[in-house]
Amino acid sequence: MATAYLGLGTNIGDKRKNMATAVELLSGRAGVILALSGLYETEPWGFVSENRFLNAALILETPLDPFELLDTTQQIEKEMGRTKKSDSRYHDRIIDTDLLMYDDLIIETTELILPHPLMHQRHFVLAPLAEIAAGVKHPILGKTIGELFNTY
Repeated sequence: MATAYLGLGTNIGDKRKNMATAVELLSGRAGVILALSGLYETEPWGFVSENRFLNAALILETPLDPFELLDTTQQIEKEMGRTKKSDSRYHDRIIDTDLLMYDDLIIETTELILPHPLMHQRHFVLAPLAEIAAGVKHPILGKTIGELFNTY
């Protein structure tokens, strides 16, 4: 079993229901949720939209390898109605599930980069993650999530 750290975001539709559905589906297909942050309302990042986001983070104990977990999260996004994954532009979305860290693995492929390359630059990722995983070290930066969050 591995420990994975995921970020969730939604800014269209019934946002609270979208979050609850994503958490339920992850729990049923990807492993055991060990911790779930509160919901954080945030402004869109990287694009302009009148729709504010709800963001959260969770810790997942999973039997899936990182690529299986990525496939599972992408399948859940599609089932929930997500039609576009961010290419070079960001869009409004029913649900977005980002694999932030997976144990202390460092992976860089065209499919998956771990830890998430922008997580330490995004307050909307660090705030909920720091709530549930403040003492966890970023495998590249060598600082805890709490330390990264406190640099904001």
